[in-house]
Amino acid sequence: MEDVLDVYHRPYDPQRPVVCVDEASKQLIVEVRAPLPPQPGQVAKYDSEYERRGTANLFMAVEPLAGKRTVQVTDRRTKTDWAQFIRWLLTKVYPEAERVVLVMDNLNTHSVGSLYDAFDPPTAWQLAARLEIHHTPKHGSWLNMAETELSILSRQCLDRRIDCKELLASEVATWEQLRNAHQAKIDWQFTTADARTKLKRLYPSFQT
Repeated sequence: MEDVLDVYHRPYDPQRPVVCVDEASKQLIVEVRAPLPPQPGQVAKYDSEYERRGTANLFMAVEPLAGKRTVQVTDRRTKTDWAQFIRWLLTKVYPEAERVVLVMDNLNTHSVGSLYDAFDPPTAWQLAARLEIHHTPKHGSWLNMAETELSILSRQCLDRRIDCKELLASEVATWEQLRNAHQAKIDWQFTTADARTKLKRLYPSFQT
């Protein structure tokens, strides 16, 4: 926890951007009956029945000090999918950065080993050399700012039935563009000193 908090309080450095990464799934749902359009004084009405069409995955990357969000929609979230997303971040989103400082949870796909599963050794090594990875502790996902952004995305964009991956990707891309246009930076206030006071029970005690 203290390691992640220390990373969050580094000054902004475009050569070493701090980027939080997380993922979430979205159930794809098709309407069985066409919704009734809204009328004066009445909202649109949707039938309680629906048809499931599988799920899609959303990878979220957030650069808190730049107010930048990057989202990619994929079919799954396997080791290979994560590796492909990281390569895309490094080569397309942050091609000029010397190193990207990643903050993620401890999911088994979130490791350099996934790069070697997805790519040939020279490519995997080249990508890994540009990463500085910091994992949030177990049960500490609240420390990952990408999780907060996924929650905002869910409330602002995904709180309705979406029937296919293509529509999901289009809607998410629009949300990303609008949110980035505001450059909504994240002002992280929780410090190591706060943790040592408010989460004192998590620290070992010593008798003096």
